[in-house]
Amino acid sequence: MLKRGVYAASLSILNRDLTLNVEATISHGENLIKNGCTGVFFMGSTGQAQLCSIESKKELISKIASHKLRKQFFIGLGVNSLSDTITLIQYANEYEINKEMLIGVPAYYPKEDQGCFEFFKRIISECPKVKIVIYNFEKLFNYKFSVEAITNLVNAFPKNIIGVKDSSYNLFENLKIKDFLIFPGSEAKLLRGLEYGCAGCISAVTNVTHSLARKVFDDFENKKPQTKNEQLIAVRETFDQYNLISALHSFHSIKDQNYENLLPPLTLLSKEKQKELEKKLNELEFYLEKNLAA
Repeated sequence: MLKRGVYAASLSILNRDLTLNVEATISHGENLIKNGCTGVFFMGSTGQAQLCSIESKKELISKIASHKLRKQFFIGLGVNSLSDTITLIQYANEYEINKEMLIGVPAYYPKEDQGCFEFFKRIISECPKVKIVIYNFEKLFNYKFSVEAITNLVNAFPKNIIGVKDSSYNLFENLKIKDFLIFPGSEAKLLRGLEYGCAGCISAVTNVTHSLARKVFDDFENKKPQTKNEQLIAVRETFDQYNLISALHSFHSIKDQNYENLLPPLTLLSKEKQKELEKKLNELEFYLEKNLAA
C-alpha cells in the first residue's frame, strides 16, 4: 500500500542485447529499499518504460508478485495506448501486487482537460479496482494538469484517483484535497513539499540520493533539525544539469557495467561529461562509494 515516504523512479537494467534484465532490475529496486527508499516505482519514465516492450513489462510484473518486498514495489506503466494501459493493469491484477499505479496521459499529441478526463474514465471503467497516481509532467506528456483538472478527477473517481506525482511543480504547493497523496517529482522539493502537507517524493535521482532523502524525510517526521537538505538539493541540481537517465546510468556504471546498456536513442554521458559530473559531486562531498546502493 502506498504511504508517505521517499520513493525512487527506479532504473531498468538491460542485457547486452537490450532485453530487460528482470532479475537485475528487481535487485536494483531491492537495494534502493535497503538503503533508504520507502518503495520503488518500476517502469516509470526513468525506467525507460516508453521504450520497453509490453512483454518485458509483463515478465517484470510476474516476477515482482512473488518477491519478499512486493508490498513496496509499484508499477509505472509508461505506454501511450489506452488499450495497452488497460491490458497491463488487467494483467497485473492477476497477480498479488500493489494496485497503486503511476499513470500519465498519452504523450506527444495535443490534449485538453476533457480528453484527459475521458482517458482515465475509460481506464477505470475497465479496471474498477485500480488505484491511480497521476503522473503530472508537462515536458514528457505535452500536458500539464491544473488544480481544477485533478480535483474534477478525484471528485468523479474518489476511490481510484489517490495521488499525483508532480514533476511540473504547479500542484504540490496549491492542491489541497483531503487524504490525497501528493509527491513532488524531485527531492529538491521534498522538504518544502512536506511543509505544504505533501506525502514525500517520487524521484529519479533517489536512485543515488536515497539515503540523503530519507534522512531529510525522517528528520521532518521526527521534528529534528535539518542537517542534509542543502546537500540533497545541491546534488539533485547537479544531476539536473544533464539528461537524468544518462547521468544516473553513467554514475552507476562506474561500479557495475550492466548499467551501461541503454535503449536507443538514449546514451550514456560522454567520458568527459561523466568525469565532470563526478568532480561536481565530489565537491559536494557526495562520493560514489558511499552513495550507490549495494
